[in-house]
Amino acid sequence: RTTELNLWWRVQLSFLITSPLSLSSKKRAPMATLSFNPTNFRDQTTAISYKTISNFTPFSQPSKISCTTATSSLSFPLKTPLKRCRFELQSVSKSSVSSPLEEASETTVEDEEDDPSAELSYLDPDTEPESITEWELDFCSRPILDVRGKKIWELVVCDNSLALQYTKYFPNNVINSITLKNAIVAICDELGLPLPLKIRFFRSQLQTIITKACKELGIKPVPSKRCVSLLLWLEERYETIYTRHPGFQKGAKPLMLLDKAFPMDLPENLFGERWAFVQLPYSAVQEEVSSMEKTFAFGASLDLDLLGIEIDDKTLIPGLAVASSRAKPLAAWMNGLEVCSIEANTAKASLILSVGISTRYTYATYKKTPETTKEAEAWEAAKKACGGLHFLAIQEDLESDDCVGFWLLLDLPPPPV
Repeated sequence: RTTELNLWWRVQLSFLITSPLSLSSKKRAPMATLSFNPTNFRDQTTAISYKTISNFTPFSQPSKISCTTATSSLSFPLKTPLKRCRFELQSVSKSSVSSPLEEASETTVEDEEDDPSAELSYLDPDTEPESITEWELDFCSRPILDVRGKKIWELVVCDNSLALQYTKYFPNNVINSITLKNAIVAICDELGLPLPLKIRFFRSQLQTIITKACKELGIKPVPSKRCVSLLLWLEERYETIYTRHPGFQKGAKPLMLLDKAFPMDLPENLFGERWAFVQLPYSAVQEEVSSMEKTFAFGASLDLDLLGIEIDDKTLIPGLAVASSRAKPLAAWMNGLEVCSIEANTAKASLILSVGISTRYTYATYKKTPETTKEAEAWEAAKKACGGLHFLAIQEDLESDDCVGFWLLLDLPPPPV
């Protein structure tokens, strides 16, 4: 009898998860039931006020999304550096493990055009050094050979506003946590910066080196692909710096490719109850981000001005709304995950949530039909038309005007290096 009862519940649960999406009487976006397990959360006693935003509108076909271009233009307004050092290739082969941070010979760069072998050390003079508490860091090989025929490594550091910009080349025989730790200290000494509280990085292969260097300095290492400024800067440097370097190797594949792991089951504390494809005008997205930053609500923003996404204020930005009777605990758990992007997998009839560097969860499933497939494809097409910009909103109810958590997300391709 117990076996029959358990089987009955499994059938009912399977029906809830895979039943067709349906439209409500208000013709909102299609909704589906997330596979949900109740979990115990501590009730939050602190009241948090959230600004009411415009109603989410039902998701529409991408033809109704008006952008200034077919795909949004992502310009990258780099600031003019204050100081540049010419990097001599000969100094790479002469460097040793005992002195990895030996200064390269410096000469004044009179030409306005960037020297492809130059290093960069810049801090915006209008920025208070103490305000830069979080860095974005990459420490990896480049498609450039030194005089020994070995790939040069490069340390690239910035903050999310690009007030801090730093690059330095290294030979491949000094790559370890000691070199990185000393380089972090050297950046602070050279630019008059305090040690950061956090350092984000997006390469899982270097997690051991970066984590060890950070922990020895009392810095929190954060593996995350939310290094948007860094990723865009690397793309810009590939086009304007690396390809013009005399040691550039055309066609060289990146030494460390970004992982795309198989999706795992969603942890119980991240379960919601219902979800819907939704959309907001770009102006409303900006207002919600501003409100979130002012009220210190759950979520994460992006510097939209820095990204230079050329989208009209009336353009509808695609997003995903998740409803839960425990919306605040759910948003609190989500807040510590470094949420990166959401992907509609039409082949598997599921939604994939990407967090951290390479962690991917099956966030929701739905019954695969021509209608649901068309809806998911339209949502992905709209996201692509907006340059990868989309959002995740957590609410107590899908009919509510309030958001308990709001994450602005950008689905970027991996860097070319």
